[in-house]
Amino acid sequence: MKKYNETKIEKENVIVVTVCTKKNEGVKRKLDEITRLSISAGLNIVKDFYQIIKDFNKATVLGSGKVKEIKEFINNCDEIIDVVIVDYPLSGSQMKNLSKEFGVKVLDRVGLIIDIFASRAQSREAKLQVKLAQDLYILPRLTELQGTSGRFGSAGVGMRGPGESKLELNRRILTHEMDFLKKQIEKIKLQRQSTRKERLKSDLPKIALVGYTNSGKSSLLNSLVKESIYADDRYFATLDTTTRKLYLEDNKFAIITDTVGFISDLPHQLIDAFSSTLEEAVDADLLLHVVDISLMNEENGEKEYQTNMKVTNELLDKLGATQNRIIVYNKADLLNKPIMIKENEVLVSTKTKKGLKILINMINDNLYGKK
Repeated sequence: MKKYNETKIEKENVIVVTVCTKKNEGVKRKLDEITRLSISAGLNIVKDFYQIIKDFNKATVLGSGKVKEIKEFINNCDEIIDVVIVDYPLSGSQMKNLSKEFGVKVLDRVGLIIDIFASRAQSREAKLQVKLAQDLYILPRLTELQGTSGRFGSAGVGMRGPGESKLELNRRILTHEMDFLKKQIEKIKLQRQSTRKERLKSDLPKIALVGYTNSGKSSLLNSLVKESIYADDRYFATLDTTTRKLYLEDNKFAIITDTVGFISDLPHQLIDAFSSTLEEAVDADLLLHVVDISLMNEENGEKEYQTNMKVTNELLDKLGATQNRIIVYNKADLLNKPIMIKENEVLVSTKTKKGLKILINMINDNLYGKK
């Protein structure tokens, strides 16, 4: 019998470049986030750079001195650098210019997030939505990507996901494909609306779990409904919405749905493509806003968890989601000291089960009224 050796998939070596346009923008937070995103994409970070931009360079975003510094590092590095990831939305020409300077593939924050979504998509709906987001991202950059095919490649980070194994850099094909994807997504949206109508007939109140990515929403859902739905400690671990029946007390129930996690500067391509998924938050009678309370690092007078809350609230308000919200401070077991909480807030730990009973009582009182 012929034996085949297993091929080990090597991680791509990357350099990450954090870009701040204001001095007080929060370099550490931005660097931590692009680092977590890169790790979530399965990349190996060799070096990180940052630049606070004063004089914006239209050709490359980065200043000429920073471009030279990064270029010299790539040329003298003992490891082969595969990708430079810039934590800033780049136009096609800026991506092409930087790729030409560095001699390697260049990807921006938007492309990286879409790539992560692409690698996580499981259901047919999620795959269709991701493919549409990829096409929306590629189309305005088409000319420049066609001119960098040798450098940009047709594999690796930024080129992964559902659909063809090879990127088709053809405007007509992309446009036709986008029309097809939109029609397919619309069909699924109508099916989802039909399912919603069935749920409405039961007169059960609807709850949506919302929050910043990696705040522990899926783990909380598991704890509340006593199941083992997939959850992981990484950004955008799950994309597909999961709906379950939640028992409260005295033969009272609610429908609870986990939604996709939010992140600062969420690419508009994904907001558009995932609008049907995010409708779960809009249609809910109650939102459980899950917050990772362990993120206590402070920058510019604001703790990281507070910044995450602000980002989530802004996106929810933009979507027109209900203001009826319970703030669920998760990962309480990681707190070093007690914190003060308000009336509509609760401290929980999905690890130790602390506060879950209190949360159930709060949900019950909110939806069915206090006894």
